[in-house]
Amino acid sequence: MSALGTTLPVFLLFTVIFMGGAAYLTGQALARTWKTPLAVLFPSVLLTAADRFLVWGLFGQPFGSIVGYLLDFVVLLAIALIAHRLTHVAKMVAQYPWLYTRDGLFSYRPVPGAAQAPPA
Repeated sequence: MSALGTTLPVFLLFTVIFMGGAAYLTGQALARTWKTPLAVLFPSVLLTAADRFLVWGLFGQPFGSIVGYLLDFVVLLAIALIAHRLTHVAKMVAQYPWLYTRDGLFSYRPVPGAAQAPPA
């Protein structure tokens, strides 16, 4: 048992890989429907609760570890936010190629000389 709220192999294999995959898919799905990055907050809380329950049920680790819950939440939220940003950038560049060009993995920029819409 460690400060992770579980053992290191369980944390890495179950939380980071298995539940992290679910968080990644959640971030992608929310970005594809044009939701804001704030929208990944509630699903990340639910994924963390499911993760802690499954770690307790499958591996016999403590269920009520606050530090473990917070660490799992931060990891799953970070994965979901990264997936959201990657998908959002790819979608903007693919859907509006006359307006935006990719400027790195996590960002895009306006195409030089492209007419921009006036601010609302």
